[in-house]
Amino acid sequence: MPTKPAPRAPLAKTHPLLSTRRAGVLMHVTSLPSPHGSGDLGPAAFAFADWLADAGFTVWQMLPVGPMGYGDSPYSSPSSFAIEPTLLALEPLVASGLLARKAVKPSRLLAKGDCDFAGSRAFRMPLYAQAAQAFHARGLARTAAFKAFERKSPWLDAWLRFVAGDDAALRATHAFIQFELDRQWAALRAHCMSRGVHLVGDVPIFVTANSADVQADPALFRLRNDGSPEVLTGVPPDNFTADGQLWGHPHYAWDAHRRERFRWWISRIACAAERFDLVRIDHFIGFHHAYEVKAGATNARKGEWRKAPGRELLAAMAKRFGALPLIAEDLGALTPEVEALRDDFGLAGMRIVQNAFWSGKSGDMPHNHPVRAVVYSGTHDNETTVQWWKGRDAAQRARFRAFAGDGPVHEAMGRIVLASPAALAVLPMQDLLGLGAKARMNLPGTATGNWRWRMAAGAASPRLAAQLRAMNDAAGRC
Repeated sequence: MPTKPAPRAPLAKTHPLLSTRRAGVLMHVTSLPSPHGSGDLGPAAFAFADWLADAGFTVWQMLPVGPMGYGDSPYSSPSSFAIEPTLLALEPLVASGLLARKAVKPSRLLAKGDCDFAGSRAFRMPLYAQAAQAFHARGLARTAAFKAFERKSPWLDAWLRFVAGDDAALRATHAFIQFELDRQWAALRAHCMSRGVHLVGDVPIFVTANSADVQADPALFRLRNDGSPEVLTGVPPDNFTADGQLWGHPHYAWDAHRRERFRWWISRIACAAERFDLVRIDHFIGFHHAYEVKAGATNARKGEWRKAPGRELLAAMAKRFGALPLIAEDLGALTPEVEALRDDFGLAGMRIVQNAFWSGKSGDMPHNHPVRAVVYSGTHDNETTVQWWKGRDAAQRARFRAFAGDGPVHEAMGRIVLASPAALAVLPMQDLLGLGAKARMNLPGTATGNWRWRMAAGAASPRLAAQLRAMNDAAGRC
């Protein structure tokens, strides 16, 4: 009788942050309350970190924080290294004397409702330019702090060329913005650390053709002679869309990455690791095989899978970082080879409880979760739990209630997510607040109208924090 092969030992250890039971909240920075059109790294971010600590959460997970791309998407950023300019808070610029307090008087139109990204940019950018003028007039670009920032940011010149070209004044403004963002991020992260809150970020696996990355290193991407993508990225038809998802980004020229020992990828993860304790690799299966569609296609129905050198890449990263600071977004067309790639490098995968309850045998059922995993009720791509519940049939509802018990569905879902064996349990803020369809963050396959949800001021209340701390404590996650 043939024997089952022994499991292989991991090539890298699991990151220590996933060695104990923790709970976290998925909440993007732009979704924080703000009087300036969209959330930023200002007082609301510090207050949210305090609320997380009070509620017993030790992880704050965000979406990608790079400059927003088409449709205000954080997953189509024109830079893998720069930070979205509108995340720069105005209050610290006032405190440092670079702006007059009266200049940042908030507009009532920008203070409430969903994010107004166009309004936020229109309000903020002139103020950033004004603050940059004061910064450079004082000679602050010649200080040791600014010089140190330039040295540790080799990507900066490529970003300035992309966003400002030869416009010296605009280059000076954007250099100032990235310097101040670096300072504000460091201050927020230090505050989070003082409260025992760790930051988890998100790295999209692909980059857009119209980006500083492609402009600076075109040889690393599969491009035609005119600079357009040779093939386009995406995924085939799935439960989200009958046409598949056509992302439209260029694929990597992996042989070029091999020749330079994956320098670009290692730099990308090193930059993310300066800002976050862990980062989720979006579409991790693309490290093993990626779906490509011919350039010019209007949907992703017809395409083919092409192998990628993920094992070589992760080995190079493990040599640089040791325990890899990565979470594998291993949803979708998961194969044994992708599972082996994830497991051999000690990476935690993901489980989505909204995908369970079709049957008691589902791998997404909480009792079937492995310890080395991150469990979510849903992610930014899913419906909110309240919205999801409205679409369940009678059999699924009965199975859910038999498993989770009575009470408001978002609270029942929160309890079973926290009770999972998975090392890290993450709940979207919308689910903690019991919000419905209007609070959904993203509808895959649609290019506009997403990413706009913004939390109302005062919604993260002390009463809710006390309730959630009790739940986290009961689940052994405090």
